[in-house]
Amino acid sequence: MAKKQKKRRADEGDVATNRRARHKFNLVERMEAGIVLQGSEVKSLREGKAQMSDAYAVVDKGEVWLRNLHIPPYEPASRENHEPERPRKLLLHRPEIERLVGKTQQKGQTLIPVRIYFKGPHAKVELALATGKEGRDRRREIADRDVRREVEREFKGRYR
Repeated sequence: MAKKQKKRRADEGDVATNRRARHKFNLVERMEAGIVLQGSEVKSLREGKAQMSDAYAVVDKGEVWLRNLHIPPYEPASRENHEPERPRKLLLHRPEIERLVGKTQQKGQTLIPVRIYFKGPHAKVELALATGKEGRDRRREIADRDVRREVEREFKGRYR
């Protein structure tokens, strides 16, 4: 007897990713956090609308807040809509927050949201503890990537 396969919901998976984060920062450590949203924000996220290129997280008075995340207004919710770039509270356990306070106070360390996704009915944010890359680091990374591509092309051409 064949097992029933679980149907994948259309709203599961990544809603938004911050591709600039990998380019501008060295991602040291990642963690998952819940996010407090209003109803119209959830509906807008389920449509796949969010921009997180300039978003960052801060620890303020023992709570973690996500700032500069742009979730556009949900059109059908005309009167009861949300403010697109309001600060949003992130849900983490107390020991995680205390550890983040120590880590973010170190020089050059910041919290960057990497992606937003749905895990069942709940919206989640993947946060990364990151250090900024310098210009020369980025140039070196681009040069290394180009060299790797050239080597792969050479090997691919020789062994066909």
